[in-house]
Amino acid sequence: MNEKWMEALGGMVHGIYVLTARYEDEINGMIASWVSQVSYEPPLVMVAIHPKRYSHSLIEGAKAFALHIISTERRDFLELFKGPDPAAKFVSLNWSKGITGAPLLEDCLAYLECKVTNSMRPGNHTLFIGEVVNARVLSAARPLCTLDYKGVYRGDK
Repeated sequence: MNEKWMEALGGMVHGIYVLTARYEDEINGMIASWVSQVSYEPPLVMVAIHPKRYSHSLIEGAKAFALHIISTERRDFLELFKGPDPAAKFVSLNWSKGITGAPLLEDCLAYLECKVTNSMRPGNHTLFIGEVVNARVLSAARPLCTLDYKGVYRGDK
């Protein structure tokens, strides 16, 4: 297979989300784009997380995570989730603890709080399937997607 597969995968359009997780006293937030709805009955979503990501161990421990839909007008908001100190990411944010314990951010269009019902490792990322147990819509603006965001993740970093 030629090297064009990586370029082609980079052309796939995905939403850009902030995923948060909490296990015991540890919290983290990360940018996630490999996300998809899996079912509406029950309401299920899937996130693909590399095992080396800090959030991976939090999701495994808590069996929960929250996904936040971000507005195209708030691309700058994502910069908060690129730092190396997980707790520092939340210092300037308004957030509350969800029913699963995951941090719920106020500065988003909507959030989906999920309990992990299944996970699998078909390749180099773990697919966490989460049942939506709590959700809220906060705004009706246009959601951010990979067409609006530089630095599309193709799994090669």
